[in-house]
Amino acid sequence: MTNRKNSFLGTYFDKDSALRLARWLHTASWAAVAVYGGQFLLSLTVYILQVIRGMAYILGPTDLFQQILWFVEPNFKGVVYFLILQAAARLLLILLDIEDNTRAARK
Repeated sequence: MTNRKNSFLGTYFDKDSALRLARWLHTASWAAVAVYGGQFLLSLTVYILQVIRGMAYILGPTDLFQQILWFVEPNFKGVVYFLILQAAARLLLILLDIEDNTRAARK
C-alpha cells in the first residue's frame, strides 16, 4: 500500500509512523534510565542501612568489593538498554534523512 501524500511509489514505510516510533524509542530509553536509576538508589540505600545496622558482615576488602559489585552490576543493563534505544531512535531519524535527501537529489 502506498502513501497517498507522496507520489514516489518506492516508499515502503509511513514517515509519520517512523517518527512516532523514534519518539517512543527515545521515551523508552529515558524510562529505562529512571527504572534502573531507581533500582540503583534503592540498592545503595539498603546496603548503607545494612552497614549502619550491623547486618552486613564485611570481613575484608574482597567482601566489600563483592557487596558493591552486587548492587552496581545489574544497573549496567540499564546503561546498555539506554544506549541501544537511543541509537535505534537516532538511526531511524538518520535513515529518514537519507531517504529525504536521496529523493530530493532525484528531482
